[in-house]
Amino acid sequence: MRRDCMRLLPLAAAVIVALASLGTGWGRTTLRRDRTPIRPQVPGASRMVADKVFLERADELRKGRTDDYQVVVGNVLFRRAGMYMYCDSALFFETDSVEAFGNIRMEQGDTLFVYADQLVYGGNTRLATLYADAGKVVKLINRDVTLTTEIFNYDMGIELGYYEVGGTLWDKQNRLTSWYGEYSPSTKEAVFQDQVHLHSLRPNDTLDIYTDEMLYSTLTHVATLDTTSTIISGDGTIYTSYGTYNTENQQADLFSRSLVKARNGNTLTGDTLFYDRERGFGRAIGNIELRDSANRAILTGDEGFYYELRDSARVWGRALARQYSANEEAEDTLYLHADTIRTYQVITPAQFENDSLVAAADSTHYMVAAPHVRFFRVDLQGLCDSMTLVQRDSMMYLDKHPVVWSDNRQIFGNEIQVHLQDSTADWARLPRFGFMAELIEDEFYNQLTGKEMYATFADRSIRTLDVSGNVQAIYLPMENDSTYNKIANIESSFLSAEFADQQLQRMKMWNETNGTMTPLYLARKNLYYLPRFRWFEPLRPKDPDDVFNISKEMLDLMAEPDFDSRP
Repeated sequence: MRRDCMRLLPLAAAVIVALASLGTGWGRTTLRRDRTPIRPQVPGASRMVADKVFLERADELRKGRTDDYQVVVGNVLFRRAGMYMYCDSALFFETDSVEAFGNIRMEQGDTLFVYADQLVYGGNTRLATLYADAGKVVKLINRDVTLTTEIFNYDMGIELGYYEVGGTLWDKQNRLTSWYGEYSPSTKEAVFQDQVHLHSLRPNDTLDIYTDEMLYSTLTHVATLDTTSTIISGDGTIYTSYGTYNTENQQADLFSRSLVKARNGNTLTGDTLFYDRERGFGRAIGNIELRDSANRAILTGDEGFYYELRDSARVWGRALARQYSANEEAEDTLYLHADTIRTYQVITPAQFENDSLVAAADSTHYMVAAPHVRFFRVDLQGLCDSMTLVQRDSMMYLDKHPVVWSDNRQIFGNEIQVHLQDSTADWARLPRFGFMAELIEDEFYNQLTGKEMYATFADRSIRTLDVSGNVQAIYLPMENDSTYNKIANIESSFLSAEFADQQLQRMKMWNETNGTMTPLYLARKNLYYLPRFRWFEPLRPKDPDDVFNISKEMLDLMAEPDFDSRP
């Protein structure tokens, strides 16, 4: 045992000397951290881990000044699920956040690309904010969609990009600018707010939309508007606060009381509007209004349409036409109602004979109201079952039981033709029977009838009257004391009369004129009225609203045969 211990003493001494020598070396030498760049080792974990950012490639990896991030330089590539991000250098944090610099490029598949100069990605927020250097822009490209802005935010959690400092988006169809904008590559939909402007990129198109809020699909090229908006083109202007506009087929579905103003100045307004710009066609539903400022006319109703290219319109459902001379509230405004009111233009092409122009091309505008026509003006009221107004000839035709009133006078016939001058009548004709009556007092009426009547007017007062064929008249002459005490019954072939201040001045009758003058106290009742006398005062429109009152008595009258067919 003692011999063994003696053998170990030299070994122990050698160890002690070696340790002493080593300890002396530690006291003289300073340790230095090795900062030589190394190539990072890429882990083999699945790249589809949610919210995980992987460093795929870099020429150099260095430790940061603090322990919570690393510095990567040269040909840097990060990956988050299907999104790749390239840059020149970056700070890579333990929280999966990234600050990247230089030649930023984000790629997702072969359809989505984003280019910038700087990127900040928050691992917790999943939000990437991209910046452009002065004088440059951040650019997103998604197939045929391009978006540019100075600062672009991209939420990788919901795959939505947006800007808040002004930007531009364009596709093959349109260019859109706004102060705030969103774009979703997955849905191809964009939202724009504040100073939004859509401009068409189609050749020869003049479409511009101005609004403060718009949803736009880059797939369908449909713009959805949800605030006060103006749609302008060479074909006219649309004002709306809610609706959609398809920039491909130029069709609009508009709501919330929209208005379309055509190139010729006409306007169409309705609670709901459908407008086809290429066809120049608009249809309105609910409280519609069609204004023709050139012809000083307004059409209103429950539903209707306007065809600009043919300058035609139709209104039905409580349809009303207003014709005015100075302004629409003037006393001379005519209010006309019918079940349906339509206007249209007839174009006659030029006619040639032996290569010579015989008749130049011409056009005229028509307005037709039917059935159950009623109209009111302060100085004129009437009804019939059909009315036609021909603009070129300034003619108005009242057909099927027309009855017209003015003051205490009434005229009716099978047809009434009126020639207009500045919206007032200057002559009227009843070609197939006419009957005029004037209420004197109580049961007494001046009456005149014949096969044909022709009257002229000036200053809205009758000036002359000519009656031909089976002329019959009942006349109560006024005495000097303004009383009536006799009645005249006259028959003749022709009659001609002149008036002043609505009063008869002279009258001429010829060819076998027969008549009697009977004191009223001796006159029998059968001398008071001509055989076809009728007084339709209960059917007379009393005010503009009364034109909508289609009574049973009026319907019965419209169903009767012609007036002159009665015995």
